[in-house]
Amino acid sequence: MENRIFNRDMECMPRKELEALQLERLKSLVDYCEKNSKFYAERLKKAGVTADKIKCLSDIEYIPYTTKDDLRDTYPFGMLSVPKEKIVRVHASSGTTGNPTVVAYTREDLENWSEQVARLAMAAGAHEGTTVQICFGYGMFTGALGLHYGLEKIGAVVVPTSSGNTEKQLKFMRDFQTDAIVATPSYCMYLAEAARSMQDKYPMSSYNLKYGILGSEGSTPEMRTEIENHWGNGFFCTDNYGMSELNGPGMSGECMYRDGLHINEDHFYCEVIDSVSGRTLDKGSTGELVVTNLTKRGLPMIRYRTKDITNINYDACKCGRTTARMHKIIGRSDDMIKVRGVNVFPSQVESALIGINGISPNYLIVLRREGYSDSMEVRVELVDGSLLDRYGELVALQKRIHDNIKNILGIEIKVNLVEPNSIERFTGKAKRVLDLRNEK
Repeated sequence: MENRIFNRDMECMPRKELEALQLERLKSLVDYCEKNSKFYAERLKKAGVTADKIKCLSDIEYIPYTTKDDLRDTYPFGMLSVPKEKIVRVHASSGTTGNPTVVAYTREDLENWSEQVARLAMAAGAHEGTTVQICFGYGMFTGALGLHYGLEKIGAVVVPTSSGNTEKQLKFMRDFQTDAIVATPSYCMYLAEAARSMQDKYPMSSYNLKYGILGSEGSTPEMRTEIENHWGNGFFCTDNYGMSELNGPGMSGECMYRDGLHINEDHFYCEVIDSVSGRTLDKGSTGELVVTNLTKRGLPMIRYRTKDITNINYDACKCGRTTARMHKIIGRSDDMIKVRGVNVFPSQVESALIGINGISPNYLIVLRREGYSDSMEVRVELVDGSLLDRYGELVALQKRIHDNIKNILGIEIKVNLVEPNSIERFTGKAKRVLDLRNEK
């Protein structure tokens, strides 16, 4: 895989110059928000922060955090910093737990966003002429359109298939000789499973897939290896990270060395904090990621609490980029499950399952309350349903899975092996936890 860099001046800038640029852009952002954002002007005034008072990057700590609740409380356009007629696009979350979170973009914002995605797409292996099939759902979700325009910026051939309709997805992959796929890890795996089930008619050699540009949901290194093995033929996956509040995809992504996700630091200033106290942690510490979008103007975002758990490595990468790299997301502070006093992330369960022969990577965590105690069941799909009739083998497999998970989590759990293809598949983010503890 050739190491291509889209914007060498920015992606390989010496660290001191990069931090000086970040400071300059942070001061400019604060000045801009004082003059143009009613929401932030009030916050900055209350905190006693002005652009002149910011002398170094760490002075950002004097500015209060922004949260998802701020976006919901000001729904739909209370956080705009430009007249509505200057906005050229609006995206929004699904709003399943209240008002959707609305984000808005000026023309300049869209140009910056496309550049951010272009860098990460090229780091992941895409380049001019690469045929890329986008299997994210188009619409209010930022993923599809974000990747779409960034890929077009580097001259890639974009195939906007959107999500769903698996047989047609695979047909286009074969007929167009698609080089790369944009999808969630779980849907990329599902497509590979579907392709393998049709091998009698369409052998895996009829696909030309080389790269997977995966995002929108977390996945463990073990899951990534499983996806690559399912597609075969040297298929190579990289992870990328972003969220709509920070533009969408494009904040960070892996290069060919897959040693962390390169952050577009000229556009984003990142901190890591303790989720409980809100205290900023020392460099290299693991905690909640907080991000300031230094160049966003339609709807600025200062010190946004992502709730994602990670750490950041500031050493230069072997690929030549000097930008800091964030660790793959370990979990979310709000997705963390507490079972009998123990903190559990679904990714820990996934790591325990991957690599065990006889099971698929599809699983579901079911939580119940029995009396005054919580119970945790992990449902795991078998590859071969006939194993359900072979009691001895079934029990041995069940015990191996149970012991693997218990060794990682340190708590007693129940393992339930289920029929192949009986756990729901998702074309978007996979739902891995069913919490029934509050049901009567």
